[in-house]
Amino acid sequence: MSQRMPKDGSYQPPQPIRGKLGASILGPSNPAREAQDPDRIAPPKTDHGTLPSLRWSFCDSHNRISEGGWSRQTTMRELPIATELAGVNMRLTAGGIREMHWHKEGEWAYMLKGRARITVVDQNLCAFQSDVGEGEGWFFPAGIPHSIQGLEDDGCEFLLVFDDGNFDENETFLLTDWLSCTPKEVLAKNFSVPQSAFDHIPPNELYIFQGKVPPPLTKDRIAGLGPVSMDYSHRMSKMEPIRMKYGTVRILDSTKFPASTTTAALVEVEPGGMRELHWHPNADEWQYYISGQGRMTVFASRHSAQTFDYQAGDVGYLPRAAPHYVENTGTTTLRFLEMFKSPVFEDVPLAQWLAFTPHELVRAHLNIDESVLAKIPHRKTPVVGPR
Repeated sequence: MSQRMPKDGSYQPPQPIRGKLGASILGPSNPAREAQDPDRIAPPKTDHGTLPSLRWSFCDSHNRISEGGWSRQTTMRELPIATELAGVNMRLTAGGIREMHWHKEGEWAYMLKGRARITVVDQNLCAFQSDVGEGEGWFFPAGIPHSIQGLEDDGCEFLLVFDDGNFDENETFLLTDWLSCTPKEVLAKNFSVPQSAFDHIPPNELYIFQGKVPPPLTKDRIAGLGPVSMDYSHRMSKMEPIRMKYGTVRILDSTKFPASTTTAALVEVEPGGMRELHWHPNADEWQYYISGQGRMTVFASRHSAQTFDYQAGDVGYLPRAAPHYVENTGTTTLRFLEMFKSPVFEDVPLAQWLAFTPHELVRAHLNIDESVLAKIPHRKTPVVGPR
C-alpha cells in the first residue's frame, strides 16, 4: 500500500519504499505530481510486469480558449491505449455557443455543471431542442447537425465522449468553416439571393463564440417537419440506481436511451468501498472521474498487473476483457463514469463466476473454504465493501 494522507493531516511525499525494499528519491522529483499517483511511486507488491499508461489528466491536455468558453480533449494522441473512445471537456459561458456543426463520430455527453440548450435537425428534417442540466446529457448520432449554448447564470461545463479514439475536435464539420470555403456565387445560387447577402459571413470558423442568452425554450422551439423519432437527451441523474451499502450504480444503455449507441454507467463508491472485481467482455472501458479519489489495479494476463491512482478530471482506460477493480481511497464519495462503445452494458463479476461454478472445482483451484463460496450472493453487487 502506498503512502496517503494520515488522519492527523501531516503529509510526506510518496517515496519508492515498501517495507525494507526500495530507497528514497535523491535526484530531481516532482512531489506535487507524484502525490497524485502514489501507487506508481510505490506500487503494491502484487503489481508485476509492464503495462501502457492507463491514466491521463485533462489538466495535461492543450486548452483551446475562445470568446465564450474553452475546450480540451483526451484522444489517442494523449492516451495511446484509448483506441475505441475519446473525450472532450468543454466550457461555455452564459450565451456562449458551440457553433452549429456535425461529426463523423457519435457524440455522448454528460453535464458536469450548469445548463445548456441543445438543438438538432435530423436527416428527416425534424427539429429537436432541449435544456439539459447537471447530471443530464445527450447523444448525437454521427453526421447529425447540432449546436450547444450555455444558459443563464454562469453557463455550463460538460464532458463529451466520441466513439473513436482517433477523434479530433479540430476536425469537426463547422457551419462557418464550410461557408467560408464555398464561393459566394455558389451560396447565392443555392439560396436564390444576391451574392451581397453573404458579404458579412465570417472569414474563418467561429468554433466557440459569445452570443446572447436564448429566450425560454417555449419561445425558442422550432418543430421542423415534425417530431423527431426519438429523444436525443437523457436524464441520467434522475434514474433510479442500483443501491448497495457502499454505493450506487446507474446504467444508461440503448434499452433506456434508444438514441445512443454508446453505453454509460455512473458509479458512486462511498469511503471504504470499491467497484467489485470484474471485467467487460464486449468493449473497452473509458473512464472519467468526476469527484473523490480512487485507485484501480488492472490485470493484463502473463502475470502482469499494475495500479493507477485517479482523482477528479482524470481519464482511465481498460482494454476489453481486462479484469480490474476501482477502490475509493479518499474520505468523500468517489464518482466516475464508465463508458463503452457498445449499445448494451455487459460485465462479468468474479464473485458470481465462482458462485455459479461447481464449488469443488473452485476449491481445487483456490484452496478456499466452502463458507466463502456459500456466502456469495446470486445477484450482482457492483459496489462492495468490508463486512
